[in-house]
Amino acid sequence: MYCIAFTEPEHGSDLAAVETLGDVIGDEVFLTGTKVWLHHADRADAALVLCRTEPAAQRYHNLSCVLVPLHDNNVQLRPLRQISGSDDYFEAVFDGARAPLTNIVGGRGNGCRVAMETLACARSSPGTFDPVDVEREYWDLVETARGYGRDRNPLIRQRLAQAYARMRILQLHHQRASSLTNLLWSDYRRSLGEIAMDIMGPDALIRPDSETYATSHWQHVLLSGQAESVANGTGDLQRTTIGEHLLGLPK
Repeated sequence: MYCIAFTEPEHGSDLAAVETLGDVIGDEVFLTGTKVWLHHADRADAALVLCRTEPAAQRYHNLSCVLVPLHDNNVQLRPLRQISGSDDYFEAVFDGARAPLTNIVGGRGNGCRVAMETLACARSSPGTFDPVDVEREYWDLVETARGYGRDRNPLIRQRLAQAYARMRILQLHHQRASSLTNLLWSDYRRSLGEIAMDIMGPDALIRPDSETYATSHWQHVLLSGQAESVANGTGDLQRTTIGEHLLGLPK
């Protein structure tokens, strides 16, 4: 298993501005730099790292994608705790990490092309959700509304009806690998958390008792839903992909 290591602390989504160095010495690449938002890096064997390997080349042609082993290889992983309490994303510090030249994917100087293809695959992959779990969670929200006596509120009923329609559409699109699925999922997930907060009222502000940072289920849905709306590309990026690749609109 490998994870993606493109983003850097100071450059965000500007892939062409990455500063991680990949010094080519003999038949190896030595990497130095810092990457962030590596998903499940603690479970991965290697990371696909975008780095500068061609110092004399022009912008966009000076980068390579290198598959770098993460274990016993001068790589330090630091968990990044999110507002939801989750810590499944990591910062990785490469301090002379080594990889053979044969681990350069797509050839030297072709890092931007490989990175864009990789991101396109990630953004068009099916949503990581189970249709059965999605439906169960929806009906849990309905029960929450009943428990708070909000199931007779016309505005809450309308929003629950809209969420039900979105949930059914998601189930229909689950097996389809497209940006449309990701856009539907992120919009649905974010709205579900917002509905839950309005249903719970003041109770939504109170975290469960715990010795560590803890959130209730609906608090977690609200907070994680904000992150999911940008995890595989923002809604605008997804809409651009839909327009160009599904609808055939001009760039």
